[in-house]
Amino acid sequence: MKFEQPLSERMRTFLRVEFLYEQTLFHVDEPTEFSARAAVSALLEILTILGRSDVRTDVSKELERHAELLGRYRSQPGVDPTRLSKLIDHIGELKQQLSEAGPQVINPLKECEFLTTIRHRSAIPGGTCTFDLPDYAYWLHSPSAERRKQLDEWTNHIKPICDAVAEVLWLTREATEAAPQVATGGLYQHSFDRSDQASLVRVLLPAGGGMYPEISAGQHRFTVRFVRWRGVGARPAQVNQDVRFELAIC
Repeated sequence: MKFEQPLSERMRTFLRVEFLYEQTLFHVDEPTEFSARAAVSALLEILTILGRSDVRTDVSKELERHAELLGRYRSQPGVDPTRLSKLIDHIGELKQQLSEAGPQVINPLKECEFLTTIRHRSAIPGGTCTFDLPDYAYWLHSPSAERRKQLDEWTNHIKPICDAVAEVLWLTREATEAAPQVATGGLYQHSFDRSDQASLVRVLLPAGGGMYPEISAGQHRFTVRFVRWRGVGARPAQVNQDVRFELAIC
């Protein structure tokens, strides 16, 4: 199992976009009415995030930074030049797609009255019932192929940004190999050096171990506290024995 803790607001936003985009794509592929509802809900949450911050500019800067870092490996021995070139070219393609999409890429979604109405009603528990939004109910009962076509059209508006975010997160994760660590008495602490530019902490545990980490991070250090899973009816308790895990500071 993998647990992650962002160390910056930019990384926090990227992880949320990735999480919601994966949900959107999963439910778009499902033909049921409730999957269509879930896809629209995740899409609207992405739209809210993109409307609050300039994710497009931030992810473009991150792509450029990773391209520069990868470019330094061209002259390094033992590097596969073909694979490296493909990575750099792919980053260039994503940057080009972002540029072509332009800063107003999500405007068609923001200006869609149908989506805006659903978005406003979604703030009310059960606010998108049939009696609240009969037009939404009618669309949900339309043929699945018709719904899929519309969902694909909406998703294509956020695709350049979301694909770029997914690539930045992949590059960030792959840049650092996880190393074995021991949490003494279930607690692990790490202090950053001034030169550290980490943006993400990753904790890897074997599945089925009956425990999970609670990660808290600040500007100068982070702490991993392992707790025992005791079911949904009981409060988790901190593990008091040493815990072996893998850690990556990306």
